[in-house]
Amino acid sequence: MNPFRLLPPALAGLLLLLGCGFAGGEGGAIRPSARKRVDRVEFLDASGATRRLAEFNGRVVVIDVWATWCPPCRASLPEVAALQKRAGETFAVLAVSVDRGGWGDVKPFLEAHPELGLEAFLPASPGALEPFGEIRGIPTTLVVDRHGRLRERWSGYFPGRAEKALEEALRES
Repeated sequence: MNPFRLLPPALAGLLLLLGCGFAGGEGGAIRPSARKRVDRVEFLDASGATRRLAEFNGRVVVIDVWATWCPPCRASLPEVAALQKRAGETFAVLAVSVDRGGWGDVKPFLEAHPELGLEAFLPASPGALEPFGEIRGIPTTLVVDRHGRLRERWSGYFPGRAEKALEEALRES
């Protein structure tokens, strides 16, 4: 399904370039000396269980913060899902929805898009994502190193950037 099919082409293109709510590209690599631990962040899985980022220590983690209503987020989800399917011993991929309706928004969206095969998460509490810093727009991608420290972040969808950042983090760690 084309996530932009309901939008005028010019608006769809603009949203794709800008990201939802932010003129994309914010952030980037974080100097090793400035990387802060974020492994106390908690998420809820689809069963309602609380998961802590610390469970993934020893692996690089790519976190995609998204929402069902955001066209650039929806455009990025096939790439996120593909990375998530490849995840294993060396890395993990968490797709964290910030939809206000929580699972009431996310579950119907995922059911309508089974081709993604995406496993989604929600923040465990309203302030759960604060350790990552202010998230001014979505999608926002965060890369956490094997030691639970924030390594890189950016807002907006840039095809291939998440995979490239993941490869760099895996080489570094």
